[in-house]
Amino acid sequence: MTWRDVKVRYKQTALGAAWAILQPLMTMIVFSIFFGRLAGVSSGAIPYPLFAFAGLLPWTFFANAISGAGLSVVGSERLITKIYFPRLIIPISAVSAGLVDFLIAMGMLGVIMAWYGVVPSPAIILAPILVAGLFLGAVGVGSLLAALNVSYRDFRYVIPFMVQLWMFCTPTIYLQSDRLAESGWRFVLPLNPAYGLIKGFRASVLGGELEPYSLAVSLSVALLSFVAGILYFRRVERGFADII
Repeated sequence: MTWRDVKVRYKQTALGAAWAILQPLMTMIVFSIFFGRLAGVSSGAIPYPLFAFAGLLPWTFFANAISGAGLSVVGSERLITKIYFPRLIIPISAVSAGLVDFLIAMGMLGVIMAWYGVVPSPAIILAPILVAGLFLGAVGVGSLLAALNVSYRDFRYVIPFMVQLWMFCTPTIYLQSDRLAESGWRFVLPLNPAYGLIKGFRASVLGGELEPYSLAVSLSVALLSFVAGILYFRRVERGFADII
């Protein structure tokens, strides 16, 4: 089903899987112009385009995974009403399809790092763990939204708006975390699982200080989201075929 989602996503497209690279790449260019040049946002020793792309890459995976999973059950209406199978497979396969896009776009991150002469940090071995945290968080949130979307179709409009707001509530994507280190927000922001995990991903790949507090809190919230989303989905999935 993951492979089906990947093929459907790029069916009859001229660029195919290149869209997995273009989305974070074009957003990086916009951020570099408005934040890096016009606003003068500092990214420390890392060139701002690379700084932005290293944050946008895991965020794009997380955002697309939540959006795809949230709409996946309603989109599989014919399949659900014809045959019984564990419904949880549907949102998990949607998130897994986003993981395929992430792995493709990782190649572009390597190209940009080579362009700027940045050598991967030894802590890059932690990157798969952080991506796994984002995966679990996306499955949890996506499953919850998928279940709610079956009963309340308003979520079809809520999900894109929510994801857009979520990006701006994750300043680690486009701001250097040092600007927030001296404020009280440093204790609150990691409650957003994307904040600490994306921050840790960038630090593990490009080099930088890993914050144990941000990583621990964000990873814990991602795990709690996974458990809560799965439990709610399993509780209401029996009525999907009747409601949908």
